[in-house]
Formats: sequence, C-alpha cells, structure tokens
Amino acid sequence: MPLTIKPASEVAYDCLSMGEVMLRLDPGEGRIHTARQFTAWEGGGEYNVTRGLRRCFGLRAGVITAFADNPVGRLIEDFILQGGVDTRFIQWKKYDGIGRDVRNGLNFTERGFGIRGAVGCPDRANTAASQMKPGDFDWDEIFGKLGARWFHTGGIFAALSETTAQLTIEACKAAQKYGTIVSYDLNYRPSLWSSIGGLAKAQEVNREIAKYVDVMIGNEEDFTASLGFEVEGVDENVRGIDVTNFKKMIETAVKEFPNFKATATTLREVHTATVNDWAAICWHDGKFYESNAYPNLEIMDRVGGGDSFASGLVYGFLDSNDPEKAIQYGAAHGALAMTTPGDTTMASLSEVTKVVSGGGARVVR
Repeated sequence: MPLTIKPASEVAYDCLSMGEVMLRLDPGEGRIHTARQFTAWEGGGEYNVTRGLRRCFGLRAGVITAFADNPVGRLIEDFILQGGVDTRFIQWKKYDGIGRDVRNGLNFTERGFGIRGAVGCPDRANTAASQMKPGDFDWDEIFGKLGARWFHTGGIFAALSETTAQLTIEACKAAQKYGTIVSYDLNYRPSLWSSIGGLAKAQEVNREIAKYVDVMIGNEEDFTASLGFEVEGVDENVRGIDVTNFKKMIETAVKEFPNFKATATTLREVHTATVNDWAAICWHDGKFYESNAYPNLEIMDRVGGGDSFASGLVYGFLDSNDPEKAIQYGAAHGALAMTTPGDTTMASLSEVTKVVSGGGARVVR
C-alpha cells in the first residue's frame, strides 16, 4: 500500500534532516596536497537531501545539527541560509578558542578525473555534531507541534559517536510516533567505523536503527556491510550493474524488516572517475520500479550524487506518492547534480523534469 504521508497543509515542514554539515574545501581540478587555494562549499550526507528539496524542488526544509560558535561555524550557517534551509534547529556550542572541546568539521575533497578517483580527506574529530545526544531536542515540539511530512537521516551521522547513534534512534522513534515518514541512507563509510568496532559495530547500530525506518536507501555494499545481508548464487566477478543481486537482497531485507515500506538504491558502474553508467531502482509494496538508464554519464563532481538521488526520490513520494515517479526523479536529479561542482544540487525542477522526459543537452536559448 502507498506510504501514508501527511498533507502539506497540516505541518510546518515538508522534510527535516538530521546530520553533520561540514565545510568542504575543494581544490578544483587540482590535488589537495599541491593546492594553493580552495573553493569553499557546505555539505553533509543527510543535509544535502533537504537542501536539494528546498533549492531544486521548492519544498519547506530544515536541518537539525550543531556547530561550534565561531567564524567557521557561521560561514557554514551562511551557506545553509543561501540554500534556503531553515536553521532554527541548529545547536550552537561555545567555542573554547582552539577546538580542544568542540570544533567544526572540514572536508577536503578532490573531484577525480579519468583513472584518478575522487578523494575525500575529512577532518571531523570532536565536532559539535558528533557530540549531539539524546535529550538535546524537543521532539514533541518538532514533530508534534510544528510537524513534518518526512524525516531523513543516515549512517554517516549515526557513525560519528555512541551518542549520535542513540540520538538517531530517539529521533526516528519520535518521528514515527507523530506519523512522519522516516528515511535512512545507510551510506556505509569504513573509515568512520574502523576505530569504533568496525563492521560488527556498524551492523549492530544500523540493524537497531533499521527497526524504525520506513524508507531504506543504500546500495549493495551498504546492505551487505551495514545490515549483514548476503546473497548466494551471484557471481561477484561479473562486471556491471547487478540488478538481480540487489533485488534478491531487498527481498531478503524486507522479510526481516517488514517495517520497510520502500527501499531504493542507485546503480552505478564506474568506467572512470568522469564516466559512469547510472540508473536507480526502487522496491515498494511488493514491486520493483527501475529508472531510465543513463549510460556513459559524464561527471564533473560525483560527491553528493547519491544524496541528490535521495532528494529526488523523496520529492517524488511527497509530490504524488508514486514510486515510479519517485525513482525517475531521483535518478535524474542525481545525474544532474554530478554535472556541477560541490556536494549540493544546482539543478532546477524544470531541468529534472526535462531529463526524466528524455530531453537532451542541446543549448537552451
């Protein structure tokens, strides 16, 4: 059956996200270790979704996060304000002057080119967001009084600390209590889990959170690493987008987690850092829906493409509660987001609609 989504008229927000937002420092076409200047952007796996919903799709969005109250934190806030995302749920932590107690996260990211893959070098230890904990937010006020149609968070935020994992569970439970749809992007990052228990800890945390999720997002690696699902009888040496493998994995997942009302993933085959095959698939109410395929997609900056996919997916459900439309908008928005620099989208709804309908790249005059 379709997702039960609140009418927009009953709530203050279409979507709220919870996660860390970092300052991205981008060396452009060069390398981090030889750069003499960087372009600054904001970005965060969970935040990028609501930012896309606001800037591309025109929905009401807010972010739940925390910053150290210093000029770097205020710079990131300024980027968020430029994106039109509501900042009222940002916690500001007193800065001690050197970052011994609390600081803001930095993310140095190379885009990659050709045979040289993208490289991320995050500097995020002891950040304000990683210190967020249960009890920090009044969920009855946020989800009960103000209200949101959708709540999005993910495995990057949950991996930051013991307390962010606990807060994720608290928030998901509260959202469901008030009838808000909960989506979660597994976003498995080995580097985040390696020092706090590795794969076993990742599965322990994510399997607990999964109990309170309506829409689960993740690729084959995410479902295997974060949730522990393995599919037998599939040749791992076969190159290409293995849709059959993913379908088997999802069928296994929804049997164990019957609370999943929908699942979705991007399907990416990496030829080079700048040429990928790109598509997406969604399971909903016992059926699979596949997006248009985008073979040999030329990429400027792949970082944030999956987040923009999630953003388009959420928009499709919020706009029409139609999984076919959701997966098409997700794949098209993700593809467009990777044609511009930075973590966040620069696409418009009309551009997404054009790509969904098969429009080409001829000049627009």
